[in-house]
This record gives sequence, structure tokens and C-alpha cells, in this order.
Amino acid sequence: MIAGMDITPKREQQVSFSQPYYEGLSAVVVTRKGAYHTFADLKGKKVGLENGTTHQRYLQDKQKAITPVAYDSYLNAFTDLKNNRLEGVFGDVAAIGKWLKNNPDYAIMDERASDPDYYGKGLGIAVRKGNDALLQEINAALDKVKASPEYAQMQEKWFMQ
Repeated sequence: MIAGMDITPKREQQVSFSQPYYEGLSAVVVTRKGAYHTFADLKGKKVGLENGTTHQRYLQDKQKAITPVAYDSYLNAFTDLKNNRLEGVFGDVAAIGKWLKNNPDYAIMDERASDPDYYGKGLGIAVRKGNDALLQEINAALDKVKASPEYAQMQEKWFMQ
């Protein structure tokens, strides 16, 4: 299954994962005019995020001074950001990157979230436990992709790295 799944110890109990295809970072989108550079700068502020995500759990557990506001989609959170109902939107850089390209008045906050207890080892492809042959084929294919000159271009296009 390819679904932007973080490789975490809890998930590794259920499925086997390929090597990471994306070393994901999570970030907060803020207005360029704002004074928000770190999570500490957002103390007491509302930050939007997608409901049920690792980002929600991370804010609730690790950034308790920030008020998380859950949305059914990033688009709704970005609408509230543009209407000044939020100070930021927290999500995976890959998910928020396209929106940023079309909204130049906003930027990614300097501090990123990369706690391995929450974000694991990156994103991987999930395979049923015991299906070692398929896992080997997937890893071999990922090795070929990563060795190609187009890999950096794909990372930039799809993941803004």
C-alpha cells in the first residue's frame, strides 16, 4: 500500500515496510509577514491541521501551548488561515507544498517537526508481513529510482525538498 505512511514502530508491528522513499518533514505554514519562526512563537495561537493525523497527535503531546484546530481537509484549514482565523497550518511538506506554490504570501516556518517517535523513519510502502519476495522487488525498484538523475527532480516537484 502506498499512502504516505510514516514508518513507525507501531505500524511495523502490523505490516512490513520498504526502505523509505521520502524522508518526510512536517512544517507549519505561516504568513510571510508574521513573526512565527518556531513552535514557541505560536504559544497560545490556533494552528490548523488535518483531523486524525500524526500532526494532530504531535501538537497535542509535544506542543501543548499551541491550540490545535482539526479540519476534515487541509483546504478548509488554508481557507481559515487566509481569513485570519488561524496563525498557521501544520502538515507534511509534501501535502502543503502545492498550496504554497500558489500562495506566495505564505511560507514554511523555520522550525520543522521531525521527532522519530511521531514521524518514524520516513515514508514507506506497506507490504503484508511475510511477503518478503514482493518487499525485495519494491526495494530493488526504489534503489533504481533513487540512483536515477531524475530522482532529485521528482523530490523537488512532488515533495519540495
